[in-house]
Amino acid sequence: MSDFALKLSGNRQFYAWLVVGLLCVVGCLNYLDRIMITTMRVSILEEIPMTDAQFGLLTSVFLWVYGLLSPLAGFLADRFNRSRVIIASLFVWSIVTWLTGRATTFEELLLTRALMGISEACYIPAALALIVDYHRGRTRSLATGIHMGGIMIGQSLGFLGGWLAENRTWNYAFAVFGLIGLAYSVVLLGTLRDNKEESEETLPSGQPNKPGFLSSIEDLIKNRSYLLSVALWGLGGITSWMVVGWLPTYYMEQFNLSQSMAGVYATGYFHAASLAGVLAGGFFADRLTKYFSRARILVPVVGLLVAGPGIFLASSTTILNLAIVGFMLYAFTRYFLDANMMPILCMIVNFRYRATAYGLLNMVSCIVGGIGLYVGGALRDADINLGLMFRVASVLLLLCAGLLYLVKPDKAIGQVPTT
Repeated sequence: MSDFALKLSGNRQFYAWLVVGLLCVVGCLNYLDRIMITTMRVSILEEIPMTDAQFGLLTSVFLWVYGLLSPLAGFLADRFNRSRVIIASLFVWSIVTWLTGRATTFEELLLTRALMGISEACYIPAALALIVDYHRGRTRSLATGIHMGGIMIGQSLGFLGGWLAENRTWNYAFAVFGLIGLAYSVVLLGTLRDNKEESEETLPSGQPNKPGFLSSIEDLIKNRSYLLSVALWGLGGITSWMVVGWLPTYYMEQFNLSQSMAGVYATGYFHAASLAGVLAGGFFADRLTKYFSRARILVPVVGLLVAGPGIFLASSTTILNLAIVGFMLYAFTRYFLDANMMPILCMIVNFRYRATAYGLLNMVSCIVGGIGLYVGGALRDADINLGLMFRVASVLLLLCAGLLYLVKPDKAIGQVPTT
């Protein structure tokens, strides 16, 4: 580690927040890339002709690789140095992003998206685990929420890809962000480090400090509260993907809006509410832990109980403004859960499995989310109204709230009341 990094880490509280800020940028870049390719579709097709199915496959193959490798990527973060996994992930992301701009055929573009899935799978579990390593007490949920906010900002900046492709070329856009990523990976190499302080828990004698991948998975699936978390995260993933994937279409068809205006209401308003929600969910949970030991569970439970009726109201009305308010209410309260999911895992899962546990959640969310998008399309083909699908989603959210309420903290897992 550089002398500069050692000086920064000397002030533990400052460095804990610096870690969040550093990782926000990485999360922003990761998710910017995911959205960017969809905003430059026309520019790409002009140079690399492909069918709509092939273009859709570019996102699908990324999602499949990303989801399937997430548990293994989480295990790497648990077993080895978290910060080095993050830096390696960003370095590979940067190279692959640059190579994407060099692709000249559909097959080459497909390969780069698959490689991108590998690099990004290694990031989220390691990043969230590193954040909660540093934020062990009343800042844990807010720190996680701020990082999630960085991811949402990356999603909202996806338009930059289309803008650069329109004013330059789509290859230029990928080259620029690839070089930015390379430069930032050098910055992280000199500033980011693992928390080497003593572990939060003392292991019983005979238990390995770093168990193998299969034994980690075996222990996780024996944990009832963790299985409940997997179930609710999966159901939540179905609703999230369904709403994000079909909301622009719903606005256009239900209220006869233009594509541009539907996009404004479905993304601009929606993502602004989501960003506010993930920050508020973290803030409230941290503050309420002083009074309720299960605050990080109860705050997202309340959020889901509000989000369900919000989406039901939005999908049942014929008044545009009321629909906008309902979907924004959903977006604001639904993401209380995202700010608290890793902190909840810290309450129910042994510290040795945190990144692995989140990676497994990620895998389930990607798989069922993709299924949800496909089923939504199939129901559309069968002339099922989108409003009805959204109302079913509202019921799933209430079911998620019930499952989350049943999650019980493990009293054997210590909590350190520090920053």
